[in-house]
Amino acid sequence: MDGEQLRALQAPLKAAYRDHPETARLRLSARGTLAGDGLTCRIEGSGGIVEAGLHPATGGDGSATCSGAMLLEALVACAGVTLRAVATAMGIPLRGGSVIAEGDWDARGTLGVDKSAPVGFPRVRLRFEVDSDATDEQLAKLLSLTERYCVVAQTLKNPPEFASEIVPNRPADG
Repeated sequence: MDGEQLRALQAPLKAAYRDHPETARLRLSARGTLAGDGLTCRIEGSGGIVEAGLHPATGGDGSATCSGAMLLEALVACAGVTLRAVATAMGIPLRGGSVIAEGDWDARGTLGVDKSAPVGFPRVRLRFEVDSDATDEQLAKLLSLTERYCVVAQTLKNPPEFASEIVPNRPADG
């Protein structure tokens, strides 16, 4: 796909969203199932089933996917797709490359060993290694626009309002 084809594909969507902004507001969701005896959560997503569990640093055996790694994978996926779309729109040919996300994590926080240790990633780094003849100026603009339009990167940079609840699923009285 080239930039012209991408613009043609997105033009009716952009027009509809300009004329009817409410149609652009979507709700994405994910659902996991707590089943079985293990310390896992089964996520049935569009890419298939993923069994999430404890990282080996917190007692897992490594057979289940770490949710922290899944967060970094989501960042890589979103940033990679966004980079390719922006490069296409800018007319920057990419022959290939890699997207790498790294997060620093201290298991002591998650395990409650040290209350001063953070729970989560206090630092996340995203790196693009691209095979392209683009100029340094073009690559800088590509990076800037990729950061700007990557949903996951923007969510990490500007944390959303967060709410949680627990709802008991009790059998009906009979």
